[in-house]
Amino acid sequence: MKSISVWRALMLAGCGAAALAGCVTKPKPTVVAPSSCGVQKFDVYFAEGQATLTPAARTAISLTATALQTCNIRSVKVMGLADATGAAASNQALSERRAQAVTEALEAAGWPAPAFETAGAGSTGAESGGVAEPLRRRTEVVVEAVPK
Repeated sequence: MKSISVWRALMLAGCGAAALAGCVTKPKPTVVAPSSCGVQKFDVYFAEGQATLTPAARTAISLTATALQTCNIRSVKVMGLADATGAAASNQALSERRAQAVTEALEAAGWPAPAFETAGAGSTGAESGGVAEPLRRRTEVVVEAVPK
């Protein structure tokens, strides 16, 4: 009797599995790839007294440009900053050159020129937050992008 009940159980299990095989659906993915579109912010750092892009800065710009290829760029705000060393007028001019250097690199990466708003804040824009001097030598970039 034991062999018959084991055989019966196996048959029932086999029939049940066969019936369910036609009903199985693939589960929907629970994780969706995030969109890189939206508001993005990144900083581009410079050497003291310089407005020339460093290799690291070019890499940051290239990576961001690549990440946003599937987006429509609505606006790009580029704010050049300088540290507090030197005269206010030369810091203002330096911050403007830094912003222009970043803008030109982003345009060369294929970003739309009409979307840019470029400005320099000199050393005054970098004074908040007690940031160390080398970290003030930068350009802040804020990008607003939406999916294509």
